[in-house]
This record gives sequence, structure tokens and C-alpha cells, in this order.
Amino acid sequence: MLDTNIRPSTPRRLLFLYEILALILLFIYQKDNLDQYIIGIGIGLILLVHISNYLLLKISKGDNYIFLIATMLMSIGLIMIYRIDSQAGVRQLMWLALGIFFFYISYFLVRYLKGLNRLIYIYIGLAYFLFILTFLLGKRTYGAINWIRVFGVSFQPAEITKLILIFILASFYYQYENFKEMKYSSYILMAIAYSFIGLLFLQRDLGMAVIFYAIFLAIQFIYEEDRKLILLNIGLAVLGAIIAYQAFSHVRIRVATWIDPWQYIDDKGYQITQSLFAIAEGGFFGKGLGLGHPHFIPLAYNDFIFSAICEELGVFTGMGIIMLFLLLVYRGFKIALGQSNLFYRILALGISTLFGVQSFIILGGVLKVIPLTGITLPFVAYGGTSILSSFIALGILQAASEDFEWRMSDD
Repeated sequence: MLDTNIRPSTPRRLLFLYEILALILLFIYQKDNLDQYIIGIGIGLILLVHISNYLLLKISKGDNYIFLIATMLMSIGLIMIYRIDSQAGVRQLMWLALGIFFFYISYFLVRYLKGLNRLIYIYIGLAYFLFILTFLLGKRTYGAINWIRVFGVSFQPAEITKLILIFILASFYYQYENFKEMKYSSYILMAIAYSFIGLLFLQRDLGMAVIFYAIFLAIQFIYEEDRKLILLNIGLAVLGAIIAYQAFSHVRIRVATWIDPWQYIDDKGYQITQSLFAIAEGGFFGKGLGLGHPHFIPLAYNDFIFSAICEELGVFTGMGIIMLFLLLVYRGFKIALGQSNLFYRILALGISTLFGVQSFIILGGVLKVIPLTGITLPFVAYGGTSILSSFIALGILQAASEDFEWRMSDD
């Protein structure tokens, strides 16, 4: 529970008020050209958010605020996506509904399935299977081979593999005392993690490779007894960055546009400069929902959703989004610190690291703090696989927020 006197219903009421006001603004903005979906999108969003939050209160005794934070983020994102492209907004609502369904599925599976902490070899095999599937069926998009199409639906396997990596690390360090009897077991784990990163390099999915590395390093730093491996990891990261810069032209382009995007404003630097213009144009309070020009930014409802939000809803709303992610990561680490079961503690640490690193990478990219990488902002940006994997991760974190001490004897 929150360490304040705020009633649990207060944030949900404020979220409801925000949704109503935003939908009224959209209605006013489109009064001369009413979209057939606007009423449906509004009712669908409100029902989806509030019914799912109500059900969670009845089902889970864990930290119900992490799900509320996620629904706050998804409400802001959906309204902006719908404002930019109404059809994309309708599709996003369907993905969010499916994501919440998978949230509950992952919550119940992790909550009640026994023996998840001892399936390390199955996790490793499944991860390699998804990589092989990507190379066999994947098509190159924006320079990377990271999407496959199955039965007419596009799917990004690495979004699931990053969750499997967390389960591998949690299972390994849960059984650490047993694995220490195996010679070089920590080096073997490190080789497996780096093989994943190497396969992502071959796919040219470098943003995802950074996420994999950050998750691995964070958990290894906390639980690995051989401290030389930490220094070795840092050295390999520097070497990997140099190799990526020399080997991939799009990496050199992104570094160049990060250092001086204005020099390439007409081509390579167009996207990032338009992002900075949009944020500056919005000011503190924004131009107003429907009054900005987010279409000037390529992929505004995907990679650059944050810039579009800042333009129309203001820098204060952008700061609010950053604070929501900080709260989500904080509560994730708090869950980990309070968890008595080591396996679920590591799961919570890994997922909290995932949310923190992924949001920092994309927010830092659109704000020109770091070079831009092609990943999405969890719960906010448009995307099917990203939405599903984010809600699956949240479901795992929700399960980890509950007391597993009663199951210690079963492990």
C-alpha cells in the first residue's frame, strides 16, 4: 500500500476525470468532422481501465498501484494515438484489451504454477527457439531483422525473449549454490547471455541488445559472487559499442545526428529535430489537444509519442509521464526488497530494471540525451507485441508483489 493517507479510490477518480476531459476535448476538436469511433473509443477506454482495476482489487492482495500506474500511462498514450490517427487508436484499444487479458493470464500462471524456479534449461531452449524462428521467418524492417509474420499477425519475438532472460537469471541464482558445484557455471551463464546479445547484433536490433545487457548486468551485479565478471562485463560492453559503431552504418548515423542533428536537418536528422521542435513548441502547458502538428514528426504515435504528447499537452504532462515511470520502477524495487522468496525477488528486480532501462532509452533518445534507438515507450506508444510483453511483465511483477513465503516448502 502507499505510505500516505490517500484513499485508494482517489487516483482512479482522478484518472476517470482526466479521461472524460480529454475525450471532451477530442469531441470539440472533431465537431466538424466527427469520427464514427470517438464514442466507442471513449466508452471502451473507461470500461477497460476501471473494470480491470476493480477486478484486480478483488483478485490480488499484492501491490495494486503498479497496474493503476500502467493504466494511467496507457490512457494518455491511447488518447494521443487516437488524436493522431483514429484507426490506429482503435487498433491500440484492442491491443490494450488483449494486453490486460495477458496481464491476468501471466499473473495467475506465475502465482499458482509450481516449479518455475527450476526450469532454466527449458527457458534457455525456448529463447534460442525464438531467435531461430526470427532468422527463419523474419523480414528486415528499418535495417533490423526483428519481426516475423504468423497467420497474418506481425510479431517481435525479442519482446518475449527479454522476459525469458529474466526467468533464466532468476532460476540460475535461485539455484546458485547447486550451480557453483558445476565448474565455470557463472561463465557459462555469461556466455549464454552474450550469445543472446550477439544474435541481436546479427539482427541489428541494437536497442534490444542494450536492454538485454542492462538486465543481465543489474542482476549479476547484485547476486554474482565472482566480482571479476562485473568488470569483464563492463569491458565487453565498451568493446561491443566500438564494434557496433564500426560495423553498422545506421549506428554511426544515429551518433552523428545525436551530436549535431541540425547539420542533417533535411534528411538523417529530420526526425530528431522535429521532435525537439515539437517539445519546444508545446511549452509548459501545451498547445492544446488537437491544436498541434504531430504529423510533422515521422512515426509520431510510435517512437516519438512522447514528443507529440509534450507538444499538445505540455512539458508538465511529459514530466508527469516520467514521474509515473519513476513510481513504477520504485514500486517494483520495493516489491523486490519486500519479497521473501529469492526467485520472485529476482523476477521483480529484472522487470523493474526492464521498465526503467527501456523508458530511459526511448525518452533519452527523443530528448537528445543519448543516441536514438528504435524501441517503444512501454504502455504509451503504439504497438502490438510491445503492449503484450509490457502487460505480461506487469502481471509477473503483480504476482511477485504477493507473499510467497507460504510456498517456500513447495520449492
